[in-house]
Amino acid sequence: MSPLQLLTIGRISVDLYAEQLGVPLAEVRTFAKSIGGSPTNVAVAASRLGHRAAVVTAVGDDGFGDYARGALDGFGVDTTFVGTHARYRTPLAIAAMDPPDDPKLLFYREPSAPDEEIALEERHLEAARDAEIFWVSGSCLSGRDTGPTARAMLDARGRRRHTVLDLDYRPTFWPSESAASREIGGAIASVTVAVGNRRECEVAVGTGEPDAAADALLERGIELAVVKLGGDGVLVATREERARVEPTPVEVVCGLGAGDAFGGALCHGLLAGWELERVIRFANAAGAIVASRLACADAMPDAAEVEALLEGAVGAR
Repeated sequence: MSPLQLLTIGRISVDLYAEQLGVPLAEVRTFAKSIGGSPTNVAVAASRLGHRAAVVTAVGDDGFGDYARGALDGFGVDTTFVGTHARYRTPLAIAAMDPPDDPKLLFYREPSAPDEEIALEERHLEAARDAEIFWVSGSCLSGRDTGPTARAMLDARGRRRHTVLDLDYRPTFWPSESAASREIGGAIASVTVAVGNRRECEVAVGTGEPDAAADALLERGIELAVVKLGGDGVLVATREERARVEPTPVEVVCGLGAGDAFGGALCHGLLAGWELERVIRFANAAGAIVASRLACADAMPDAAEVEALLEGAVGAR
C-alpha cells in the first residue's frame, strides 16, 4: 500500500442543507443530505483532485454512520482510521441558507460526538509520521480524547514539512474563547503551515489584521501563513515573499465548504510543488466552485473543473 499523501484529523457529520434559499430554518421544507465536517471535506477535496487521502475520525453505530462511511468510500477516501463509537450517535449539522453566503448552522452533537472520543493508537502515530501532509483541524483540539490524540500525532511528526493547522475556530466546540486561544494558538509551535480567516487568526494569535496576523504566525516558526479574506481574496506569506491573491467571482449558492475545497486544493498545490500564487489561485477557484453549489463534500471539483474556471476567468478579463 502506498503512503498517504494527506492525512486529516477531526470532525465528521451528516449535513442536511436547506433546499429553499434565503429563508429561516422554521420555513424550510426539504433538505439535501451529504457528509461534512471540515477535515473530512478537506480529505474528500484532495481525493477528488487525485490524491490518496484519509481522515482520522469516528462515527456512531447507526444508519447515519453507515452512510458516512459509505460516502467516504465512494469519494475514494481511505476509511482505515474511521472508528465506530458504541455509545454516541453520528452527529448532524443542519444548514439554513439564510443568507446563502453565510448559512446558519445548527449542530446536533450532545452529549458528545464520536469524533471527539478518538483514543490514541500506535497506528495514528505511524500514519502522522509517514503522510506527506498532516492536516489538523483546530476544533478537534477541544475533544476530550481527540485533542490529546491530535497533539500526540503532532509530537510524533516532529514539525515535519508539510504539517498544517487549520485554525478552524467554532465557538460551539469550546467552553470559552480563551480556551480555544490557548489550545489552537499553542498548536502553532508544532506545524509548518497555518490557514485561517481573520477571526480565526484573531483567536489564535491575537490579531485579525491580515499582515499583522501573518507576521505573528511567521514569528512563531510557521513557514507558510495563509490568511483568508473572504471577498477580498487571500493573503499568503512566507519569510521570503508575500502576496494578496484576488478571489474567483461566482454567484454564491452555499458558502459552506468553500474553505474546505480551498484546503484540499492547497494540499494539491503543495504536493505538486507549485509557486505560491499559482497554489492560491487554484485553491481560490476550487473554493469558488463549491460556493456556487448546494453541498460540501458532494460539490468538491476535480482538477479539470478548476482549471476550466481559471481559464474562463482569465479569458473574461
